[in-house]
Amino acid sequence: MAKQPMLKFVQVNRDMPTKREAADRRDDFHEIYAEFADAKAREQASRCSQCGVPYCQTHCPLHNNIPDWLRLTAEGRLREAYELSQATNTFPEICGRICPQDRLCEGNCVIEQSGHGTVTIGAVEKYITDTAWEEGWVEPIAPSRERGESVGIIGAGPGGLAAADVLRRAGVQVTVYDRYDRAGGLLTYGIPGFKLEKDVVMRRNAQLEQGGVTFRLNCDVGEDISFDDIRSAHDAVIIATGVYKSRDMEAPGSGLEGIEKAIDFLTASNRENFGDDVPEFDSGRLNAKGKRVVVIGGGDTAMDCVRTSIRQGATSVKCLYRRDRANMPGSQREVNNAEEEGVVFEWLSAPRAFLGQQHVTGVKVQKMRLGAPDTTGRQAPEVIEGADYVEDADLVIKALGFEPEALPALWDQPDLAVTRWGTVKADFTTGATQMPGVYAVGDIVRGASLVVWAIRDGRDCAEAILDRFGSGAALAAE
Repeated sequence: MAKQPMLKFVQVNRDMPTKREAADRRDDFHEIYAEFADAKAREQASRCSQCGVPYCQTHCPLHNNIPDWLRLTAEGRLREAYELSQATNTFPEICGRICPQDRLCEGNCVIEQSGHGTVTIGAVEKYITDTAWEEGWVEPIAPSRERGESVGIIGAGPGGLAAADVLRRAGVQVTVYDRYDRAGGLLTYGIPGFKLEKDVVMRRNAQLEQGGVTFRLNCDVGEDISFDDIRSAHDAVIIATGVYKSRDMEAPGSGLEGIEKAIDFLTASNRENFGDDVPEFDSGRLNAKGKRVVVIGGGDTAMDCVRTSIRQGATSVKCLYRRDRANMPGSQREVNNAEEEGVVFEWLSAPRAFLGQQHVTGVKVQKMRLGAPDTTGRQAPEVIEGADYVEDADLVIKALGFEPEALPALWDQPDLAVTRWGTVKADFTTGATQMPGVYAVGDIVRGASLVVWAIRDGRDCAEAILDRFGSGAALAAE
């Protein structure tokens, strides 16, 4: 009888890939985790309990067949593991790097609930597809036949690119319009390299372009081309713009120099790492070097800002969040990484005012306590009167989240229905809007959310469009 390759969680402890020491990784933007070796990947995959009800799969937005590709990895059948992984996920090597596994698949692992430590699902997922690229198993997009229908996609972020991939594999003609000079959206310009090295994203962009996807970059819809022109040029249009309008806060002194938006700060850093000419970085405006930095916010964007500031050479980095550690929305893994690198978190703290004459010199901070739960069940923060203090600051970065742009006004489309939050009204399964032939996916429908949800939306929308065109699903499966 063959030796049982799985259920080894009792004998084998959870083990993550080696993490670079904080002192080493503080000075560069390379990813902080090393790659699994083949033997280690097999070992960690073998810890899966192969449970009858795989909660890891249920809690994955893409419903990836995680237990099966873990078993194939444990058995050394890595190419089959890759093929199974990519059958449900357009960008598994990206999700393996940036998904908050502690809140999704790994956070719902059955053996984690029994006290044995979750399976390292994300690290194995990353290893499988990185190996597939190295071994040449990632095949070019090659439709079995070309189709006459065309789809225009506005936005080259994860939702738009996932839709483009599915449609192009079915032979549909696809054109992606994006305002930036590189495709990828937040994968390219929002997420720092220490979480997602940019060659990983550029490799996927190249695959799509080589497979026949047409990219029209540096193309701002509403200025360089009208929405009506795009709509008239294609049989269907997908809106996948994401949400890029930064939430702001009203406080005395908020107009001082040195108070910046997170998206501007992160974009400048990523452009500088690409080797682009970035005047705002070179001038020091969007550069944390030698500065006392205060970041306001508790989500993953705030974590990206504090860790980027460390790497740029800030003299100190502090993060203000109005709730406590247990109630912050960002990944706890990211908080731990930030603390290792020297970031100081000031919990139950919120800005009351910004100090300075022309340029910010400090933040007046009000201390908070958690009171009664709000409508979502979270405890609402309350101000502790008389407990204010001042945090010195040369650079303040507001990471308060994102809102949708006013697309009906920007694109002169009053018939494009939006919610009271400004997101596009669309069917959550198909992405169909109330405008015939117009679909919407990702954050522009959901509000600021996860990359993996955008991928799910893009894939589902593409399948719905193929069904509308007729015989699409069968062609896509060939």
